[in-house]
Amino acid sequence: MREVYPDLVAELERLLEDEGERYLSITVRDLRIVAECECRDDYCQSIRTAPHPPGEPYGAGHQNVLLDPEEGMLVLDVLNERIVYVEILFRPPMARRDVSRP
Repeated sequence: MREVYPDLVAELERLLEDEGERYLSITVRDLRIVAECECRDDYCQSIRTAPHPPGEPYGAGHQNVLLDPEEGMLVLDVLNERIVYVEILFRPPMARRDVSRP
């Protein structure tokens, strides 16, 4: 994810540090994009960073980490201390870096 959305990763690291979530702030650097949200809502740019387990909701070991960005909303779904979903709402469109170029 850091290659595609480096500004988002840097922001998440900073905000997690601010929340006292040191371990999660370190793991942000290694998040992978598994899927982008398909809801098609114009205010949503959420990213799945791990496959979703069968069934709804996540179940035991799940927590939400609500961050306090300057604009919009950032909420992390964390399952067993692993970020599995980054909810990105009501923010300007993110610039996606083209990683296909050398």
